[in-house]
Amino acid sequence: MFHMGIVSGLKSEMESKPEGVFFPDLLRCRGYEASGEAANVTARAEGIAAILEQSEPHIYKNDLIAGSIRDAFFKVTEADEDAAKVWKAKYPERFFPTNFDHYAPDYKTAVREGIPGLIARIEESLEKPKRTPMSLDLLLSMKRTLEALRNRLRNYAKKARSLIGTEGYNDDRLSFIAYNCDALTKGAPESFAQGLQLVFMIHNCFVLEGRYAMALGRIDQYLYPLYKKDIESGLFTDAFCEELLANAFLKICEFRYRGCDDVVNIAIGGVDEKGVCAVNGLTYCVLHAVRDVNLPGPNLSARISHDCPDGFLDECLKVIGTGLGYPALMNDEVNIPALLRKGYDLKDVRDYCMVGCIENFIAGKQPPWSDGRFDPIKYLESLLNDTPADELDAIASMDDLMEIYEEKLELGTADYIGNMRRASFVKNPEDMMSPFLSCFCEDCIGRGLDINMGGAKYPSAHGAALMGIGTVSDSLAAIEKLVFVDKKVTLSELANALRLNFEGCQELRELCLSAPKYGNNDDFVDKYAVWYTSTLSDMFDSYRTLDGGPIYTIMASNISNIAAGSELGATPDGRLAGKPLSDAASPTYGCDTRGVTSTLLSASKPDYTRCACGTVLNQKFSPSVFKDGKREKLASLIRVYFARGGQEIQINSTSREVLKDARIHPENYRSLVVRVSGFSALYVTLSDEVQEDILARTQHEDI
Repeated sequence: MFHMGIVSGLKSEMESKPEGVFFPDLLRCRGYEASGEAANVTARAEGIAAILEQSEPHIYKNDLIAGSIRDAFFKVTEADEDAAKVWKAKYPERFFPTNFDHYAPDYKTAVREGIPGLIARIEESLEKPKRTPMSLDLLLSMKRTLEALRNRLRNYAKKARSLIGTEGYNDDRLSFIAYNCDALTKGAPESFAQGLQLVFMIHNCFVLEGRYAMALGRIDQYLYPLYKKDIESGLFTDAFCEELLANAFLKICEFRYRGCDDVVNIAIGGVDEKGVCAVNGLTYCVLHAVRDVNLPGPNLSARISHDCPDGFLDECLKVIGTGLGYPALMNDEVNIPALLRKGYDLKDVRDYCMVGCIENFIAGKQPPWSDGRFDPIKYLESLLNDTPADELDAIASMDDLMEIYEEKLELGTADYIGNMRRASFVKNPEDMMSPFLSCFCEDCIGRGLDINMGGAKYPSAHGAALMGIGTVSDSLAAIEKLVFVDKKVTLSELANALRLNFEGCQELRELCLSAPKYGNNDDFVDKYAVWYTSTLSDMFDSYRTLDGGPIYTIMASNISNIAAGSELGATPDGRLAGKPLSDAASPTYGCDTRGVTSTLLSASKPDYTRCACGTVLNQKFSPSVFKDGKREKLASLIRVYFARGGQEIQINSTSREVLKDARIHPENYRSLVVRVSGFSALYVTLSDEVQEDILARTQHEDI
């Protein structure tokens, strides 16, 4: 019936930007106004319902899976903007620090029960005795938003039927869309296409609601029963399932109409609830669909278990080798023990996915994610800058210096937690409930509670993103080597050179640069990476979020290593003031000089079961490494790295020559996708600083 040309056709259609601006608040405010003097959560539900019911459905000529944010683009007047400001002041929303988005919904239950099933559960919950007025209002509001979702599907079915016979449209595709959307208003999905349609429409509604980085979770697991039934019956082929997935994934990229890409994480592979490898036919379909889309929008993560097939890892490397940078490879043998440390049930942990870039998440069972940046290097800078010279020189050993440094880090950790709690505090949470989001979280319906007010099975978790493990480790190793071992310089002399940004101290800087560097399998420096991970995790483990949840540590900086470095002076590793810190869990670029094997041996020494959120290890390989014969060696190297305790690895496979030419002739590389940190992006759209950071990564020419 259909063919892969639909993917390229849809991509071409999407190149034209919609008229007007993305402004769903134009409709949301109508819902607020129509709600009158209703309870706050009721008004919020009416606002969401207005967006879903009153927007005009947009169906592309090459659509197979319905749903588009083009519905919410309008020509907005100044009066519209002023009115929206008034209503939004009355009904303010949560935001990232207060757990608004970066969430993996409970799509498993939604697909199993369908919209009517969820509504039936709400009606049953409404009948429970001793319901408070707030719970009753919330449950009724949740039901209203699901009814609006059902009406949105009806509207799309009606729109599809109305377009039959229209020039440029394919009647079979329109009938396919109409049939699937109609079916979802009446019951649970009965085919893979219907399951995907429901999931994508829900996701689309979250985007219209204003939420960002809403993960699709383990789509190859919760849609697998429908996929398996359709494949075995002959209803669909793998090629058609890939086509459907690519159709949906492409439209994630509509978000760029708003000025940036969405970071929608999709997890594939991993183990099932019994701990057995769960890679299946749909896993490969998802992988190939992301390859076919070849855009930064869907952020693909592959969970690698010890028993996953060699063919799956090889297929992941083939896709990475296209230059896309997806999928990031995640180690189940580290992530599962890391999450178990936080007290979650084993069954839930085995079903973990990722939100945002690489953040581990218990899908549909905890409130939305939040995180922040913690810069350990600035406390070393404070130690060296703020301590009088005579006191610095009175520090008799590296152990004594580390004791002082740890005291400063403890104070810094306490300060970070205080700032986090102030940022995440919501004075009147009952006035910021999320009725639609709560429909897709266990067990908000059963408890009659909002997702952020005790409805979720688990409390919220917060991630402290630890910065510059390479910079810290290299700096501490340089101090030990130059001050306490070789006695080439006193601590006060080193501190003074750092304040001068090494001006007039070039010989000392050369000594700092030649000191042992993380990433070369040298225990002299690697021991500080081990210390860094365990010590900071211990410090953060003693704190909790406001609702009693855990504080995770993350070895990931996104691109914040650039901004963090711009705020810091020179460091003992020889880095000059203002230059980027080392990136995430990676060694400082250019300092890992002994080859990729030594790099991965160093990177696997810290105990990453202490980092429950995850890790980013960026590596870059020549495209030739991904050819047959060499790719198998890379797979073996990754297996060894994971067996030794490595938590994650993500790979760029675009040559340095191509990246250099793209900076000179960006017009020739508009579709060049690269892995940035926890996400991929079009290279020519990145800032000069980020392009330089990617270009500076050590490129491995061979295994």
